Amino acid sequence: MRSTSLKFQSRPDPRAASRSKRISARLNLSTSLTLAAMSLGYSVVQLDVTIVNTALNSIGTSLGGGVAELQWVVSAYTIAFAAFILTAGALGDRIGAKRVFMAGFAIFTAASVACAIAPHAAILIAARAVQGLGAAILVPNSLALLSHAYPDQKQRGRAVGIWAAGASLALTSGPLLGGGLIALIGWRSIFLVNLPIGLAGLWLSWRYASETTRTPQREIDFPGQIAATAALGCLAGAIIEGGTLGWSNAFVIAGFAASAAFAVLFVLQERRAPQPMLPLSLFRHRLFALTSLVGLLVNVAFYGLIFVFSLYFQRVNGLSPFATGLAFVPMMGAVLPVNLLAARVAERIGAPATIAIGAALSAFGCLALIGIEPGTSYWEIGAQLTIIGGGLGLLVPPLTSALLGSVEKSRSGVAAGVLNSTRQTGSVLGVALFGSLAGQPSTFMTGAHGSLVISAGLLLAAGAAIWRGVQR
Repeated sequence: MRSTSLKFQSRPDPRAASRSKRISARLNLSTSLTLAAMSLGYSVVQLDVTIVNTALNSIGTSLGGGVAELQWVVSAYTIAFAAFILTAGALGDRIGAKRVFMAGFAIFTAASVACAIAPHAAILIAARAVQGLGAAILVPNSLALLSHAYPDQKQRGRAVGIWAAGASLALTSGPLLGGGLIALIGWRSIFLVNLPIGLAGLWLSWRYASETTRTPQREIDFPGQIAATAALGCLAGAIIEGGTLGWSNAFVIAGFAASAAFAVLFVLQERRAPQPMLPLSLFRHRLFALTSLVGLLVNVAFYGLIFVFSLYFQRVNGLSPFATGLAFVPMMGAVLPVNLLAARVAERIGAPATIAIGAALSAFGCLALIGIEPGTSYWEIGAQLTIIGGGLGLLVPPLTSALLGSVEKSRSGVAAGVLNSTRQTGSVLGVALFGSLAGQPSTFMTGAHGSLVISAGLLLAAGAAIWRGVQR
């Protein structure tokens, strides 16, 4: 009897096994939907980087103003994005990434509605700045929540790959989606498209994401934040207005002087702050400093040229917003597939060589476009634009990997924030500088040619810096 009883007790309980499977399925569903929410957060940020460019001509026609106002429409977003991203990550560490992420999504969504109903350019520019603040909050905290949801390193790597792929798809589809919406409904619809995305992301985050551990001792570097924002804003303002008012204008000179003063104050603050928003010690690592520099230079060229070519296609060649979106598809579409090949190339020849080759390819594409004139057929420039996009796609993954590998794992979050911040700073400077060069209709083509030459020079300098710097 005892033997029979023992055999009976050792049988697994089918109800317990079924319950365990249900719990496991719920956990898998929860983590998958957390990934979906985080992907929506990063994708909507990247979508707004490119979707606005196809609407520039329509916005200018509707609200009035010249190229300087259009530069501010683009730059207000990227200034706030670049300036606040490091502080946003620290705030998530302090009070919890989930609540900060949801606040960022709410800010971004509300600001998108404000952009859509803006009655004039000043309101639109202000709303775009608030949008940039929301974007800065979304990016670092989405990564923190992903890391929390996927404790296994292998699964986390796959999740981050999906998160990044969704953003690349959004970046690619932005011009085409924007052009289609403008043709069907009008330019205001490109901002309203963020409303359903934002509501879905908020609900998924609230329902499925789990809060991260809070670190109350994590301090927020408010003086550093103020100095960084002021320095970047004054520099962008001086460059943008210099193209309109002239480089000898007192306001422009004062802007450059104020930017330099705030930059010095920022460095002094970061040197003495107990918990700086930008740890200057990171730049003692040669590879970290070089990859940060490359990220800055590459984005000056890439996003500055997107701004110039948006105006070239619409104002010079008379293309519709939808046709302009189609014109950018090969350039943006080359980024994602080359992203996937970049890791294998870097494994064979090394990250520095891969970055240098990608920068050289993009520089070649820029030099091959110098002959463009009003009325130049798209078939004569499409291949060059695709090469520029392909070069960018080749260099970004090894650039990110090399930067993260140059610091201790415990500082990888801060390092990623620094890379995002430097790249967005490059975007601000590119739009400001190239927009100023090509700001006047009478000198647009001269400015466009100059922008291509500068871009090629910056890309070649970036490639040479990473190659020679690592060799040394």
